[in-house]
Amino acid sequence: MTPLKKRLLAEIAANGPMRLADYMQRALTDSEHGYYMQRRPFGQSGADGGDFITAPEVSQMFGELVGAWLADLWQRMGQPAPFCLAELGPGRGTLMADILRAATVLPAFPEAAQVHFVETSAALRASQKQAVPNATWHDDISTLPPLPTLMVANEFFDALPIQQYKKTPDGWAPIVVAAGDDTLSLSTGAAETTPFSDALTACLPEKIATGAIVESAPAVEAAMQCAAQHIAAHGGAALLIDYGHSEPACGDSFQAMRGHSFVDPLAEPGLAD
Repeated sequence: MTPLKKRLLAEIAANGPMRLADYMQRALTDSEHGYYMQRRPFGQSGADGGDFITAPEVSQMFGELVGAWLADLWQRMGQPAPFCLAELGPGRGTLMADILRAATVLPAFPEAAQVHFVETSAALRASQKQAVPNATWHDDISTLPPLPTLMVANEFFDALPIQQYKKTPDGWAPIVVAAGDDTLSLSTGAAETTPFSDALTACLPEKIATGAIVESAPAVEAAMQCAAQHIAAHGGAALLIDYGHSEPACGDSFQAMRGHSFVDPLAEPGLAD
């Protein structure tokens, strides 16, 4: 049993079931035992022990193309200097290193850029510092400097916690994590009157069958709003890269990965993404 699972079992036994979004937040970013706080998740399976791989780690061409696009956009913005070149969830710093290398074809671009990383993991910050030594780190988007900003986020938003709701005869009931004898399991809480934001409500189909699962992502909405407000105030643009359905849909996407394989997301919190 992982230390975090032991702690969560005790908390749930004392306080009652935990909302799924809160469980995911703890599993990923608990200050002592969270997955991103203690592990280095990126890399091929094998000697480096990675749990998954992202596009920047597959080929430098990915980052170089992003760098060329950013340099062109910066020129069309009037070449502001200095400007904030920000990345949300920078992984090992590979993408930003490739961006900066590609942008050297326009020397004024890297000279004007102030690189800022939004990253909460001390372990990942150490890797990022090796790749991009002159970066500045932030725990939150809200502390980025008041400068024209070019922002990149590759598979950042889809890694934030979600909350699931199940359609019941009484309305939408939140999915919660309950505790048994040394086990965690999913259960259904009491139906809520207004479980979703207005934006998500507007996307839902008019008729949804009982038993259907809908997922909301309050953390995504909050981060997206913060990023949009920053760019609206200071100018710039954001390139957000994620993978998923092109249209809103019901369904269950709650899963975990370890060693490049899918695993039970409740079995070993803190050891899987």
